[in-house]
Amino acid sequence: MNLANKLTLARVLLVPIFMIFLLNNNIPYNDIIALIIFVIASLTDTLDGYIARSRNQITKFGKFMDPLADKLLVVAALICFVEADKIGSWMAFIIIAREFIVTGIRILAASDNITIAASKWGKIKTITQMTGIILILLDNFPFSYIGIDMDIIVMYIATIFTVISGYDYYYRNKEIFTNIS
Repeated sequence: MNLANKLTLARVLLVPIFMIFLLNNNIPYNDIIALIIFVIASLTDTLDGYIARSRNQITKFGKFMDPLADKLLVVAALICFVEADKIGSWMAFIIIAREFIVTGIRILAASDNITIAASKWGKIKTITQMTGIILILLDNFPFSYIGIDMDIIVMYIATIFTVISGYDYYYRNKEIFTNIS
């Protein structure tokens, strides 16, 4: 297993650890530790992709696990936020549903030996989701001092980009659905 794949696997393994710290208020500084784990896990996403491309070590395992690891991390955060009443369940549902739909489109495409590259909308969606999640983990710091709920504002923006990117994936790949029987 190459280094990029090890980083991807490490990200998957960090997800339950992140959740344990985020949800356990009995652990001192649990929220700060959860934030650090989330940021480290998020950074491994950029790092593993860079390493795989720069070393020409792109593998089937990496193609499968990298997007799955990202989804697990984001979904874990969203579920914890709903449980902690930091975001509405409707918001989490829209984001999670989009991930299922896009994964389904990718599976259909793969069955026809078609690879779907990430779009600019998908990248914007990811950036806004990660920013919103980090702001929530920071308890809206520093915006809480000036009375702006920037964490929720960014999550609304992320939800909008989630819908746009989901539609974009469908629209750009709608021909995949013509051969379904």
